Amino acid sequence: MKSSEELAIGELAQRFGLATHVLRHWESMRLLEPGRRADGRRFYGWADLERVALILMGKEAGFTLGELRALLSTASPMDQRDLLRRHVEELERRISQARTAKKLIEHALACPHTFAECGHARSQITARIPPAPDQVSNGMTVTRP
Repeated sequence: MKSSEELAIGELAQRFGLATHVLRHWESMRLLEPGRRADGRRFYGWADLERVALILMGKEAGFTLGELRALLSTASPMDQRDLLRRHVEELERRISQARTAKKLIEHALACPHTFAECGHARSQITARIPPAPDQVSNGMTVTRP
């Protein structure tokens, strides 16, 4: 595509494998601002292709559309350091969860025992069971025989 070419909404959507209603939604969220022809129809240029690619990258990174709007509405993402820091912390939490899940699955693949027979699986399962309501008092777990 030449930088001077224009795409209709359907062409842009097809290029990225999106539905046109997605692009309209992004426009309503002020993530996209297509140009308008004299007849009122939307048109998209090279900058819009870059913007859609950036939105998709942000979504893949786990940002919400609202967060992306905040990030993309400033001259520099560094204007949103707090948002970026919180997102890094959330990604670290998700990465930790994914690593834990991966270890559990790898153990299950290598272990000759069923979950009921495997001591490792049993301890992991037991650790995920919340205490009974009568075992929690003032935020502290009460051990009952």
